[in-house]
Order: sequence, then C-alpha cells, then structure tokens
Amino acid sequence: METKWTPSSWRSRPIEQVPDYPDPELLASVEGRLAAYPPLVFAGEARKLKRHLGEVAEGRAFLLQGGDCAESFAEHGADNIRDFFRVFLQMAVVLTFAGRSPVVKVGRIAGQFAKPRSAPTEKQGDVELPTYRGDIINGIEFEDSVRQPDPMRLEMAYRQSAATLNLLRAFAQGGFANLEHVHQWMLGFIQDSPQASRYQALADQISETLGFMHAIGLDAESTPSLRQTDFFTSHEALLLGYEQALTRVDSTSGDWYATSGHMLWIGDRTRQPDHAHMEFCRGVKNPIGLKCGPSLDADGLLRLIDILNPTNEAGRLTLITRFGSEEIDKYLPKLIRKVEREGRKVVWSCDPMHGNTVKAANGYKTRPFSSILGEVESFFAIHAAEGSHAGGVHIEMTGKNVTECLGGARPVEVEHLSDRYHTHCDPRLNADQALELAFLIAELLRKDRVSREARQRASA
Repeated sequence: METKWTPSSWRSRPIEQVPDYPDPELLASVEGRLAAYPPLVFAGEARKLKRHLGEVAEGRAFLLQGGDCAESFAEHGADNIRDFFRVFLQMAVVLTFAGRSPVVKVGRIAGQFAKPRSAPTEKQGDVELPTYRGDIINGIEFEDSVRQPDPMRLEMAYRQSAATLNLLRAFAQGGFANLEHVHQWMLGFIQDSPQASRYQALADQISETLGFMHAIGLDAESTPSLRQTDFFTSHEALLLGYEQALTRVDSTSGDWYATSGHMLWIGDRTRQPDHAHMEFCRGVKNPIGLKCGPSLDADGLLRLIDILNPTNEAGRLTLITRFGSEEIDKYLPKLIRKVEREGRKVVWSCDPMHGNTVKAANGYKTRPFSSILGEVESFFAIHAAEGSHAGGVHIEMTGKNVTECLGGARPVEVEHLSDRYHTHCDPRLNADQALELAFLIAELLRKDRVSREARQRASA
C-alpha cells in the first residue's frame, strides 16, 4: 500500500540528481524562511491551467511550452523578459491562426533554475569540482568557492521568480498582449529575416479582422480576450526542498499545491516510480509533466501514469516525449498504443530538443534545426497514423539573437556558434528560429485541421 502523502514524504524515498550541500543547517534555515514567504502562484491559477490542458487532452486546443534551458541570475532583466514574451506571443498567434483552436501558453520561466546533469563532478586539467547544476544551486564559473552548493541561492531564485512573474502578469493582462498591437511584437533583429514578411502578412490579416469586428461593435475594450491572455509558468521540479517549502494548502479546496509555478515536470533522469520526485509530484494538485525518453517502455509508462493521475483526470498529466529525430519512429508508437488502448487521458507533447543534442566539430554543444523540425514532423505523422492528438510542443528558446542551434532560414553555421553562445547549459533556438518553427508547426496544424474537418463532413 502507498504511504500517506505529505509535502515531506519524499524525504524517506531514494533520490537522484540532488546537490551535496556542505552546510545542512544553513540549508534547513533557508528552507524554513522560504516556507513563510508568499506563494509565487495561486491554486486557482493552477486549476485554470489544468482546465485548459484538459481541452488539449480532448483534442480541442494546442500546448505551446517553451523558454530558457536554465534561467540565470546574471541575465535577469526587463528587456530579456519582454523579448521572450514578444516572441512567445508571435508563435502563439501563428499557431492559433493555423489551427483555428486555442493555444495554451506555458513558459519555462520564473523557476527554471535547476538542471539535472550526467555526472556529479567536472574536471578541467587536474582540477575536479562539482558540476554546475543551475544558478539556484551553484555558479557556472569553474572556481571551488563558486561551484560549492550554496543554500542562499534558493532565496535569490525565489526573488527573481517573483519579479519575473510580476512583469509577466503585467504584460499578459495590462495591454501588451492586445491583438491590436500584433504588428509591434516583431523584434528588430529579425525584421529582415524570411519570417518577418510571413508574420507581417499574418498580422495584416488579423488587423483586417479586428477592423471588421470593431465595425460591428466588438473591440478590445468590450472583449477582454482581445486585449489580454492567460500565460502560465512551469519548471522541472528537481530541487525538492525548495518545492516543499513553497507547497501550501489551498484554503478553498483543502488540497496541496506547489506554489513555485503553475506546472511542474519530472525529468527523464528522476522518474523512477518509487523515488522521491515521483512521490512529491503525486501529491500536489498542479498539472504535472513527465519526460518520456527511450529508456521508458509502455508498461513502465502506464505505471507512472497511474501513480501521477490515478483518477484519470484530463489536464492533470502531460507526457513530454523526447526521443530524437532518428529514434522517435521506434519508440513513440508503442507508447501511444498502450496509453490510448488503456483509455488514459493525457496530453501528448513533443520535446524535439533534448534528443537532438550533438557536439559540433569546434566542441560546442548544439542542436541542428533540421533535426528539431524532423522530430516534430514525425510526432505529428505518428499521432495521425495512431488516431491520437498531437497536443503540443516543448522547446528551449530565447528572445535573444543567440547562435546556439545550427541551421534555420538564416542559417547558423558551425563557425558562428562562438559568436553569441550565451546559454548556461543547453543550446536554445533564437527568436528567428523559434518563429520559423512556429510557422512550420502551423502548417502541420493546418493540415491536421483540414483532414479532421473532411472526416467530419464525410461522417455527417
């Protein structure tokens, strides 16, 4: 029998990917202070996201989830947050227009600080130090004092998340997301890219539609959905002491919610069924994501689904598949068949980033844009063949003009990687590549919509 869940019951389970703090007493003190701080998000917001994801699970909406690989303290600033949000709005508009259905917007932001690593230490020359695990744990500089896990960084991450959320809420609800501003979301450095003219043409169509609506008495002032949008936050629930400190009882329902973000996910390295991360996430009522890689078989996935979503609630669980463009055909169909046959209600989302990471000839970790696109195309094709809903994408991206992923319409070549390689961990799509990917996904959504409408007409 399962033991009774509490916010701290994970502490009795085996755990992976945790730092070894040199001062446990200081860690406990910081976690105690965090437990008294205000929540970052609210239970009602998490329930709203779950309802939206329920629509995705039923095939009536699409999930766009994306943001930084690992947020950093050094790059935190209003301009970076604004530029990310602008690109995200552009992508969502492109997808909404093509799919003719709502797009659920979830950022990897305001909490995405910790990263799992393949080794606990890193060696440079004769010096071996703890691996960089994200700014919430230690620093990226290869120095002993910086690489030691520091509990004080937990509070720094909380404060940065609070400031980021404050600005995001202002953008989403305060007029920045107004569709009448659709032309103004274009970032300057992609004005001369192939995506600029495509986006401007789409924006013109939207403006014409808004003009007609205004003529018949519908405008942004009278129709809130035209001037504001729902935007939610998410991150990997890796540092469970931090998550526990920010887990609170909802006064309206009596349920426990993680208030560090609207949605949490469990990574491919920490999804062991009897381990700590699964134990923590099974008890909070937030929407939960589960990364699914090549090492997960269909029976194992079904077991994890039943632990995390025993009541089979639509919108509770998002399966984020990450196989790589060369492997997705081998693994994904088996998982879909098992889950669909057993009647489990899940959102199927594609992470085309993590399975397509390679090392370039000059030593830089990178991801070919062609492989990213290839995995997304296969994801849609497989779901179409299996009769299931390709529900979303989960990408690592930024609003900055970085050179971290190879390819794209304005191609980043191997020799360009060193120009603006700014990531603290994994390579991200720049704004131009992210918008190009959105247009490519939009075409897949359009084809899926046309095919679905044709089947409906045939059966009528």
